[in-house]
Amino acid sequence: MSRLTKSAITLALALSAAGCSDPVDKAAKARIFSPEDPPKVVASAKEKLPPEDVADNPQVARRILGMDAAEVTERLGPHRFQSTLSYEWTSADSNPVKLTETRTFRAGPGGVSGDFHGVLENSRDQGLEVMRVGGQVFARNRYGPFRQRLRDRGMAERTRTELTGAIRDFDSLFQGRLKLTPQGTVTHEGRTAWRYAVTLGPELANASARGLPKLIEPKNGADESTRRRANFFAHRVPRSLDGEVLVDAATSVVLKARLDGRIGVAAEKTPEAAELRLTLESALTELGQDPKLQPPESFLPDADKPQGIADALDAFGIERKKPEGADKDKPAGDAPPEPEDEEGT
Repeated sequence: MSRLTKSAITLALALSAAGCSDPVDKAAKARIFSPEDPPKVVASAKEKLPPEDVADNPQVARRILGMDAAEVTERLGPHRFQSTLSYEWTSADSNPVKLTETRTFRAGPGGVSGDFHGVLENSRDQGLEVMRVGGQVFARNRYGPFRQRLRDRGMAERTRTELTGAIRDFDSLFQGRLKLTPQGTVTHEGRTAWRYAVTLGPELANASARGLPKLIEPKNGADESTRRRANFFAHRVPRSLDGEVLVDAATSVVLKARLDGRIGVAAEKTPEAAELRLTLESALTELGQDPKLQPPESFLPDADKPQGIADALDAFGIERKKPEGADKDKPAGDAPPEPEDEEGT
C-alpha cells in the first residue's frame, strides 16, 4: 500500500471520528432515530391537573372546563356523555324564541383512535349523527340514510369535539367568567369527585385582547339578522350565573355539570335590546363500559358528488319547475344542446 493511500485512509478515519463527536450531529441522529412522539392528545392526557387547584388557578380551571373529548377518552376510557342545552331569547319588541339541543356521545375503548358514536338533535326537528367504527366513518342528517365517509378529512373528530364541548362553549359565551368555589367531595358513578359551586366572576382584564379577528363584510353589507347576532356577540354582558360542577378526583374530568346563566345587551349598544338565557345539564355515565359499537346495517357508498336537490325531488316524485318556453315533453333536468363547431363551414 502506498504512502498516499495510507494518508487518505487516516484522514477519512479522523474525519469520521470528528463527525461522530460533534454534539450537533449526535443531536440530529438522536432525533432521526428516536421513536415517534405520541399524539398531542395522548401527551396532554398524561398532564397532571390537580382538581383541588381549580378554584385558585384559572389556567387549570380553563383546561378542565375546556377539555377535548379525545383527551377525556384517553383519561377516562369508554363512557357515555349526554347534555341538554336550552336557549331562550327575549326582547321588548318580539316574542321569546326557544331552542333546546340534546347531545349524546358514546366513546369506546382505544383512546383517541377508538370507536365513537355521536348524535345531535334539537327541538326544531333537526340534527345529525356521526360514528366511527373500526376506522370507518359514517354520517347522516337526522332523517337521511348513512353515507360512508372514506375521505373523512377530520370531520368525525371535529364533530366529536363540538358535540362534547357544551361546557367549553358556555364558558366562552360568558367570557371566561365562571367562578368555581369548592364545596367538598361527593360520589358520582362510584367515583370520588370534587364539587364546585359556580357563580359569575369578575370581568377579566384581558377579555377584549382575546377577541376574534374582524369579520369580512359582504360586498353589499350583512343582512339584518346577521347584524343583530354580531351586535349581540360584540356587546354582550354576562348578568347572572349559578350552578355546580363535579370534577373527577382521579382524572380531573368534569363528570357532571348544571349551569344557568343570563347574558344581555343594553339598548344603547344595539337597536334592539335583548337577553339570552342559557341552561345546561350534562353528565358522564356508564364509565368503563364498552358500548360495542357496530357499523350501520345499511349505508350509501362514498361519492364525489352526493345526490343534489334536483335528484332528490325526482326520487320523491316531485315534478321540477320548467323554465318558460321549455318543451313540456322534454325533461326539465336535460341540459341544452351544445352549439355545433362552426369551424370549417
